[in-house]
Amino acid sequence: MTSGIGKLKRVPLREVWKHEAYDFTQWLQENIDILNDSLDLNLVTADREQAAGSFSIDLVAEDEDGTTYVIENQLEKSNHDHLGKLITYLTARSARGGIWIVSEPRPEHVAAMAWLNESPSADFYLVKVEAVRIGDSPAAPLLTLIVGPSAEAKESGRVKQEQAERYDIRKRWWTALVAHPGAKLHSHITPGSYSWLGVSSGVRGLNLNYVVTQSECGAELYIDRGKDAEEENTRIFDQLQAFQAQIDGAISFTVSWQRLDSRRACRVRIDLPGGYRSPEEEWHSIQGKLVEAMQQLEQALRPVLKTLTLGQ
Repeated sequence: MTSGIGKLKRVPLREVWKHEAYDFTQWLQENIDILNDSLDLNLVTADREQAAGSFSIDLVAEDEDGTTYVIENQLEKSNHDHLGKLITYLTARSARGGIWIVSEPRPEHVAAMAWLNESPSADFYLVKVEAVRIGDSPAAPLLTLIVGPSAEAKESGRVKQEQAERYDIRKRWWTALVAHPGAKLHSHITPGSYSWLGVSSGVRGLNLNYVVTQSECGAELYIDRGKDAEEENTRIFDQLQAFQAQIDGAISFTVSWQRLDSRRACRVRIDLPGGYRSPEEEWHSIQGKLVEAMQQLEQALRPVLKTLTLGQ
């Protein structure tokens, strides 16, 4: 063994701080700079046993800008009770951040704190506390940040929130559309949250779909007979396009014939202005035109679909 280098040993926490509230919390209040070093914060004051309704918060700290952080101490394995307390105290004090110090963070609580950090409303820190010594030296605290806030987590949370909102509003859009008096072809469909809603045209792989984006919507015949069916899809499209003049003439909307040679599927589509981000008071009018477009498309295609020569 190299001379002069000692061995780091862990010390049971209760040998250093016998009582969580009276010993550890008081020590942390007096040594808040050690926590600052672990979290890259600049907490300058910390007050003990602050009220939050009928509860008492272990520590309420402030940084040099007066921003509030609540601190919950737990010299044992993390548990649901203390996580609930941390969130309760944070909201009661309208704090910017919550700091949870535990001796052993459970994986489910690590995941929960990471999820909480996706919210833009608060920052959450999960810190592991240990006591160590070298040889016969006095015990020293070792605070390790397990979970903390990050720009990446906040961005991930923002994207997830936008996605959830998008799914919700699209479901409301489809719910309104299938309830429209003229949407009988799709009225039996359970509204989903995707960007399309479809039924079979009566020919396998040829679906009559409604589609919607934020600012546009459409009615289409979507041709996709499945994997390895690129050639068959284009053959069907070409057969339909041979009747383009007849089909276009029966429809009062502009029809877009999209062979989509670089993709597996093909489509015959009518695009209209207005989508799920349009004001909701305009949805009925937009969907009325969309339903009419679908009715005309289906009626114009119906006799032509019967003439198709199909593969197996």
